[in-house]
Amino acid sequence: MLYREAGEFKTAYAADAATFPIAFDRWRYYGVLAIAFLVIPLTINDYFASAVLVPFLIWSIVAIGLNILTGYCGQVSLGTGGFMAVGAYAAYKIMTAAPDLNILIVVLLSGGVTAAVGVLFGLPSLRIKGFYLAVATLAAQFFLVWLFNRVPWFYNNSATGQISAPERSMFGFEITGPMASAEAKYLFCLVIVFAMAWLARNLTRGRLGRSWMAIRDMDIAAEIIGVDPLRAKLSAFAVSSFFVGVGGALFFTVYLGAVEVGEAFGINKSFLALFMIIIGGLGSIFGSFAGAAFIVLLPVFLKNVMVGALGWPTDIAAHFEFVILGALIIFFLIVEPHGLAALWRTAKEKLRLWPFPH
Repeated sequence: MLYREAGEFKTAYAADAATFPIAFDRWRYYGVLAIAFLVIPLTINDYFASAVLVPFLIWSIVAIGLNILTGYCGQVSLGTGGFMAVGAYAAYKIMTAAPDLNILIVVLLSGGVTAAVGVLFGLPSLRIKGFYLAVATLAAQFFLVWLFNRVPWFYNNSATGQISAPERSMFGFEITGPMASAEAKYLFCLVIVFAMAWLARNLTRGRLGRSWMAIRDMDIAAEIIGVDPLRAKLSAFAVSSFFVGVGGALFFTVYLGAVEVGEAFGINKSFLALFMIIIGGLGSIFGSFAGAAFIVLLPVFLKNVMVGALGWPTDIAAHFEFVILGALIIFFLIVEPHGLAALWRTAKEKLRLWPFPH
């Protein structure tokens, strides 16, 4: 069998601590990257990009960000939608104030602005935790949405209160605006997702990530052994908010193009991100991707089955989507609390021991 460790020898600590120590895992990873960067751009169409691929990539960034805060550091947050709005409005203000600025720099600066806001709203985590922290971040969600709705400066005194992304290009290809192609949007988001996932993987495996997990498992014991709770918690809020802000900026500029904060970044977006990491698996980068794929693909699949194949009315099909999603969340919480990532790990362990799985 290919999926074996027998015969693979490590001669350095770096090789022993590699993200993919088994050769088959590395080649599978390279194969996925080759398909994502070389095959999909040649076969993609507008519907597949707008309905599946682009939202999946953007929500993967958001889910990774929330997983860093909740899954790795143990700080519950219900303000993800509000922080996405910060990233979106920061991108809008930067794009209108600096028309010649590269769109990639705009997205990264938007993440930086959101990180600063995240640290501000993360200060209560130094005194409260659990349910009380969830309520505090929920208050941040409502406050940020109210702020962007009520202060005309954020939407440049527009009469409608709506913001629209100006046209921006990169390497001669339109990234935002009505002329942007599906391939350009997909590749732009894919490059950012690849870089952000690589960054998250290295952060969570390093010293900072170990301090996050120590706070998550037992904060008092972590402080006794030398982990600074102030640095660990605020850095988790900063990094998490940076990821969420980048996702919010992409959600506005690349995916939607025009948003109204109350509709685009309401409390439902916060719950949707939370469902992603619950279903995908807390404390897992792969689980963030798996949860995002599940949440994005499930409505598309159900709509094609219930509306397309069975001929159900659209409103009834939409209600059944919520019923099925809620049932699946309950199922995962009862049967497999660690989500799809745990099922994937179990399947790999059984495959490694085949034909003698335990």
